[in-house]
Amino acid sequence: MPTDLPNLLTLSRIAAIPLLVLLACLHTPWGDAGACAVFSAAAITDYFDGKIARDRKLVSAFGRMLDPIADKLLVGAALMLLAGLERLSPWGLLPAIVILLREILVSGLREYLAALAISLPVTRLAKWKTGFQMGALGTLLAGDTAARVLGLGFLPVSAIGEAMLWVAAVLTLVTGWDYLRAGLRHAEAQDISRGTAPRP
Repeated sequence: MPTDLPNLLTLSRIAAIPLLVLLACLHTPWGDAGACAVFSAAAITDYFDGKIARDRKLVSAFGRMLDPIADKLLVGAALMLLAGLERLSPWGLLPAIVILLREILVSGLREYLAALAISLPVTRLAKWKTGFQMGALGTLLAGDTAARVLGLGFLPVSAIGEAMLWVAAVLTLVTGWDYLRAGLRHAEAQDISRGTAPRP
């Protein structure tokens, strides 16, 4: 049911996006700190909604549909904010593009495979990718401005965030390639079963 706690947590990630945008667009140190806090809280729900659903046996079709959508909306909004507000260096923009394109690729693969009643399981490496990605985006949303008002001005927060984003991008490429191979394998099997596979 949409009103189950796991689904409410998932919906909260979508509901957090307007507040995230508003805080980031204030262009103030405390606005940046607030944007980081909102994003981080929303990202944490990604872990708890799945855990609670499994522990309480509340897994639902609605939740399985909405969970990846909420993740991609949250990540996409954060990436667009960072790029639009020029919070990324030219080198930081590259991993952001990689991550965004990978999200589109995996969404397309999942849509195709769903029509074949095939699901793509989330790998352990993909979970590490998500962890680095969420950590990087939260750090970049805070930036050096929020770090200064929080007494962390001695840390190169933006540089740390971009380094984490590069790690996430590398993991994104690896996991994206794994998902693509799985999709191509299933597509080839479908062509063979229909007699439309290309001749060697």
